[in-house]
Amino acid sequence: MKKVLVVANQTIGGATLLETVRERAAAGDVSFALVVPRSRPPHGGIIYDDAVRHAAEVRLSLAKQFLAQEGITIEGEVGDEDPFTATMDGIALYNPDEVIVSTLPRTSSGWLRRDLVERIEEESGLPVEHLVSDIDREGLPFHVTLVLANQTIGAEALLEKLKAKAAEQETLFIVVVPQGGGHGRHSGEARGRLQATLKSFRSAGLLAAGTIGDPDPYNAAKNALAAFRVDDVVVSTLDATRSRWLRGNIIERLQEHSRKPVEHVESGAPAAAPAS
Repeated sequence: MKKVLVVANQTIGGATLLETVRERAAAGDVSFALVVPRSRPPHGGIIYDDAVRHAAEVRLSLAKQFLAQEGITIEGEVGDEDPFTATMDGIALYNPDEVIVSTLPRTSSGWLRRDLVERIEEESGLPVEHLVSDIDREGLPFHVTLVLANQTIGAEALLEKLKAKAAEQETLFIVVVPQGGGHGRHSGEARGRLQATLKSFRSAGLLAAGTIGDPDPYNAAKNALAAFRVDDVVVSTLDATRSRWLRGNIIERLQEHSRKPVEHVESGAPAAAPAS
C-alpha cells in the first residue's frame, strides 16, 4: 500500500487539500499520515510549551475527526516548529512514498519564502506535490466556532448551546481553557477540565478539539483567533455577580477585536468555585 505524508498547518481544512486526499482515498491502495508543525502564539507575556503543542494538536485532531466522518483514516503527529525539520522527522517515522505539502499562497506563506518544497525534494529524494489553499478567499467547507470557557466548561447550558449550533450546520468546535495562573502551575487542572469536556462533547456527537490558553482569557482568545480561521465565538461564564471575565468586559472586547459574532452563555457553578 502506498503511503502519503501530508504536511500542513493553517491550510489543513482547505478545499484543495481535502479534495486531493478524497481523490487519493477513492482510488484505493493508499494510506495517509499527517504532520502539523507547531507555531508560536503572538499574544501574551508567557509562552507555554504545552499551549504551543496543543494548538497544533487541535488542527490534527479536527482533521482526523472530519476525515473519519468520510471513512478516511489518517494517522499523524505534531511536528517541530521548523516545517523542514518536522517534515524530515515525519519521513523518517512513516517512510512515505511521496509527500504533499499544503501552504498558503506565496504572498502569505512563510514556508515558501524558506523554499520548503525544494529543500524537501532535494533532501529526501521523494516526489513532493505542492498544494496551495487561499483560505481567506475560498473559506472552509465547515463552520468553525471558538469556545472560551474555564470553570463553566462542563456546564449543561454550554453543551446545549453547542449542540444547537451543530444542528444548524456542520460545525467544528475549538475549545480554549485559560490556565488558572502564571508559570503553568495550574496547567494540570485546566488540562483535566479540557479533556473531560472534550470527551463529553464528542459523546454528544460534536466535532471538538481544544487547547490550554494564556491565563488572561482575552489573550487566550486572541491567540486562538490568530491561529485558527474562526467564524464565531461562544464565551461561557458564571453569572454577572461572580464573573471576573464579565467585569473585565470580555464579550465587548472580543467583539471589537475579532469583528465576529460573540455569543455569551451564562452558567451556574458551585459557590466555592473560583470565578471566571
